[in-house]
Amino acid sequence: MATLLHELILEQASRRPDAAAIVHRQAVLDYAGLARQVQAAARGLLALGLKRSERVAIYLPKQFEAVVALFAAASAGGVFVPINPLLKPEQVGHILRDCDVKILVTARARADRLNLDPAVFPDLRALVLVDQPDSPAEPDSLPIARWQDVLTGSGQTPARVIDLDMAAILYTSGSTGKPKGVVLSHRNLLAGAYSVASYLANRPDDRLLAVLPFSFDYGLSQLTTAFVAGARAVLMDYLLARDVVTAVARERITGLAAVPPMWVQLAQLDWPREAIESLRYFTNSGGAMPRATLDALRRRLPKTTPYLMYGLTEAFRSTYLPPEEIDRRPDSIGKAIPNAEILVVREDGSPCAPGEPGELVHRGSLVAQGYWNDPEKTAERFRPLPGQNPALPLVELAVWSGDTVRADDEGFLYFIGRKDDMIKTSGYRVSPTEIEEVLYDSGQVAEAAAIGVPHWGLGQAVVGVVKPLWDAFDEAQLINHCKLRLPNFMVPLQIVLRRADLPRNPNGKIDRKLLAGELGELFSEGEA
Repeated sequence: MATLLHELILEQASRRPDAAAIVHRQAVLDYAGLARQVQAAARGLLALGLKRSERVAIYLPKQFEAVVALFAAASAGGVFVPINPLLKPEQVGHILRDCDVKILVTARARADRLNLDPAVFPDLRALVLVDQPDSPAEPDSLPIARWQDVLTGSGQTPARVIDLDMAAILYTSGSTGKPKGVVLSHRNLLAGAYSVASYLANRPDDRLLAVLPFSFDYGLSQLTTAFVAGARAVLMDYLLARDVVTAVARERITGLAAVPPMWVQLAQLDWPREAIESLRYFTNSGGAMPRATLDALRRRLPKTTPYLMYGLTEAFRSTYLPPEEIDRRPDSIGKAIPNAEILVVREDGSPCAPGEPGELVHRGSLVAQGYWNDPEKTAERFRPLPGQNPALPLVELAVWSGDTVRADDEGFLYFIGRKDDMIKTSGYRVSPTEIEEVLYDSGQVAEAAAIGVPHWGLGQAVVGVVKPLWDAFDEAQLINHCKLRLPNFMVPLQIVLRRADLPRNPNGKIDRKLLAGELGELFSEGEA
């Protein structure tokens, strides 16, 4: 069993060298070829002066070079920082400066948009371009290397690295301020990969479609779980939901991971016979899947096993619902994944009774090493494990998720909402997820977000922002549907109609906070 992340590839190269590891468009790279490129690129990064634990940022769409660069950085003893290719220059610049990136791997056009002024990025030592530079080199203060030159470099032997050393920094959106860098060790990433691959029963003949960004732990997991099993990962940057269905059929995909907004779109499409026959399982994380969406997917994919999961970047993955429990408790996020323990606690750390809402706390080998260079925020989220034996002199840290859940009498967990997303109206704390579930269940909406908007009399008013499924949208009918299903204080005071897709954050989740900011003046003082 591998103890360092890049060893996953080396192990498969020794066992199944000719098996396909990654597929991009019409090209296939087998495990032997992937291992050679990872080792060669690691030597090239060392030749560029990469030292132990220094950061290498990868700002690319899904392509062979992106995968190789991620694992090569780890192999060289460095730390990879995948940057979502959809981010704008200002956001990319924040990440580069925040974690003192030393080497940036990207394409010429992307680099040009970043305007990498050495005065602004004094820690950046080298720029690696995966395409042929078509303009003169930058000043000597920022050397440029071609990717092909990196693959033929001859650097020194990597520094000794163990499983507790940093392997990656993943930037995650916070409720306030700029994104925070979650520091993950080799052990964190491997523990997550082995755990998830075990309950998904991943095997060498699996074909996993990687549609989520590698900057998202859920997206990166499609690579690591594939490499644990010796399966293939098919890389895809999609434009439309229909493109995903087409790729599943064409590539005979067996495993598909997505977030709720994508599943809502996929559930509305007809799936061809080839996709229905090949898709062995699908997984959901990044938010609760609406019941109506799950039901529609199961009707369209009767041979496919659904896995409902819950995770957070600070601990990768926490729970999953065994498929045999879907019919009994389709709203549950399940129980702890292998090699993790999940607690539901009150604010003072005491355990909650069954049915009592509390904060989800995660302990185990998946708990990250904190937020990069941010001890204050780290202390807020990574706190002592409640109830640990006082005779143990060293304090175990757990992740206090900030998410409110409840457990039933059998220990199955149910997501209620994020503490910082909860709507406070008429003296009640309201879960937006619960309202969104009802909006989706109406059969009228393709996308929905429930948000709290400042209101002169209610504190916050509940507003439903929806993208309708059909042109013939009936707002009164939607409100009446909510009144039948929700208590009065949870019924949206107003429905805001959007014909375009609702805004999403870089991880593909609907951005409630952005919507709340846009609608902050919806109810002026004195208006009901």
